[in-house]
Amino acid sequence: MSNVHPYVGRATPRVDGPLKVSGLATYAAEFFAEDMLYAAAVPATIAKGRIKRIDLSAAKGAPGVVEILTHENRPEIPEDDAPYLNDMVAVPGSPFRPLRNDKVLYSGQAIALVIADSHENARHAASLVTAEFEVETPTVDVADARSTAYEPPVPRDGIPPPPPPRGDAEATFKGSEIRLKHDYRVAPEHHNPMELQATTVVWEGGGALTIHNKTQGVINPKNYICSVFSLDPEKVRVVSPFVGGAFGMALRPHYDLFLAVLAAIKLERSVRLVLTRGQMWTMGWRPDTLQTVALSADADGKLTSVSHHAIQATSQFEDYQEPIVNWSGLIYDCPNVSLKYELAKLDVSTPSDMRAPGATTGVYALEAAMDELAYELKMDPLELRLKNYAEKDGNDDKPFSSKELRAAYEQGAKRFGWSERSPEPRSMKEGKELVGYGVATGCWEAMMQPHSARAALSADGRLEVACGTADIGTGTYTILAQIGADAFGLPIEEVTAKVGDTSLPMAPVEGGSWAAASAGNAVQLACAALKEELLKAARGLDDSPLANADVAHVTFADGKIALTSDPEKSVSYADALKAAGSERLEAKGDFAPDGEFAEKYASYTHSAVFAEVRVDEELGVVRVERIVSAVAAGKILNLATARSQILGGVVMGVGMALHEESVWDKSLGRIMNANLGEYHVPAHADIHDIDVIFVDEEDKANPMGVKGLGEIGIVGAAAAVANAVFHATGKRIRELPITIDKLL
Repeated sequence: MSNVHPYVGRATPRVDGPLKVSGLATYAAEFFAEDMLYAAAVPATIAKGRIKRIDLSAAKGAPGVVEILTHENRPEIPEDDAPYLNDMVAVPGSPFRPLRNDKVLYSGQAIALVIADSHENARHAASLVTAEFEVETPTVDVADARSTAYEPPVPRDGIPPPPPPRGDAEATFKGSEIRLKHDYRVAPEHHNPMELQATTVVWEGGGALTIHNKTQGVINPKNYICSVFSLDPEKVRVVSPFVGGAFGMALRPHYDLFLAVLAAIKLERSVRLVLTRGQMWTMGWRPDTLQTVALSADADGKLTSVSHHAIQATSQFEDYQEPIVNWSGLIYDCPNVSLKYELAKLDVSTPSDMRAPGATTGVYALEAAMDELAYELKMDPLELRLKNYAEKDGNDDKPFSSKELRAAYEQGAKRFGWSERSPEPRSMKEGKELVGYGVATGCWEAMMQPHSARAALSADGRLEVACGTADIGTGTYTILAQIGADAFGLPIEEVTAKVGDTSLPMAPVEGGSWAAASAGNAVQLACAALKEELLKAARGLDDSPLANADVAHVTFADGKIALTSDPEKSVSYADALKAAGSERLEAKGDFAPDGEFAEKYASYTHSAVFAEVRVDEELGVVRVERIVSAVAAGKILNLATARSQILGGVVMGVGMALHEESVWDKSLGRIMNANLGEYHVPAHADIHDIDVIFVDEEDKANPMGVKGLGEIGIVGAAAAVANAVFHATGKRIRELPITIDKLL
């Protein structure tokens, strides 16, 4: 088969772009139904204790109120954990059930649901609900719970625990002259996507529901609510065509889904529940983490031991886990490694995955420590990293399926101008600003998951490709359309991509940077199967010029199937469909990762991140002047959307380094800056030049050679900025974010 591949690998504009910029893209809170009701959740004003009394009298008398549900009058719900664990992203423990009983487990927990005839009336009535509580003293700071930290007894599915120690890191460290050991901390962060968490449940009658939910995978909320409410899966459809940002927070079903479905079933009416911006702080957050990293090296800078210990926050009712310390065993070559990971229970909601969970946090501590070691050795920080370059994954003792990190270091350093760096801290200055250069390594697992897809060609020459995956803003619609367009030699305008619907072929949640490789390969397989079907039909025509041809000897382009050796001999797609006796021909493709390959090789994306900061010497204000991120991530399907993914990750990394911090009041157990006025995220004025380099890399872990890009952009970015701040100021801040007060 021959094809010119005019779309894959190019900077193709987003096919869903016009809908989004025109406001025509429809999100979970924008679907309407006749006679729809509106709900509002009432939050607990304490962080720990129990409800003594709820006063609903004022709220019931408010205009438009239809019903108010509490733990005292709600419909029956399962008491066992099992139904709530039908969640692809569940963690060990006892999942949270809204309105379960009178216990308050965290600040902002929903204690009542007001349902009214309008959004405004529901919100107003919710403000009139009052409650009396029996208050207990909460613990919300992981440092205060350090003494009770424990190793999780049950690993989270898909999250490998730290590997066993290799060598003897403790003895080696003690016997080394060149060594360092420091504590690092990353403040808790909340996702804060533009789209609020929302669910619109459309009551179709006869027990049938169509649910519009903000989610990163429609199959997950469907499985969850069918399990919890004993619903017939044949009567439940979940639709989520567009997601206004999620970054991991919408992987698990949240209480908006549970409460909206509960209300719809009880009232047999359509119900919409949209959480407030403040309520977005009651879910979805990167947990507070304490880390200790100890490194030792010989005089030449070769690592002799690495120890990494992390204590991470979780809720009282679930053991949320991330792979924080594992990266310290594989990014660099070292014979003696000891990794330990513990949890500390707090009176908070369960944390959730947030862009590159574990890696963003753990790699920051490792890369900060490596930077400190470089200064201890009086060695260039980039040279130290190259000195300890890992040729294999030391955790699993496997070679990498591909690794072009050396090229990333080289190309990134050249573009950045790393060689112009003066090595001494505080030695570079421009006007009133100190100038600093920092570097860090990024790493993220190149994961894949089983996906199914469908490709269908219609008589008018249009192609449809469909997969139940999600597009959370990453460009999934576009890359699937690109793959389909190239497969059949069609203009991309004649290809329709469909995602985000449980009526489409199966796909799991979209997370972990696996969607492009997994859904993309599934669509490619579906297109290959459809080509076979189309050629079979073309061969069946009377006197067909393709009677003896197979798919390897024909080209699909320009609306026809032609012999590659003699393009004049061809059959149009329309004639092939007529021969098949159909107005539409479709085929399915099922993709699954190659288990044998995974047994032999470790697959990761890598990056080299270089940052320049300017620090006002008198005021301590940090300005990120520029960042270069050189990324090795296999085949790049779309240079435009791929670059956007890295840009977004880098911006979040800048936020982690300098801005983002959810601040709990220790006595109240309440987040005190649960709004976008006081929770700082980078604004346009904070972000200057970001240069993205994609390093050529060939990988054989999947047929297309694709690795994901959603996570790698953020990993290492915060560390590069933090390291640059030290180079500029000579002051090492080991607790993120780096704020003015810490520098002064």
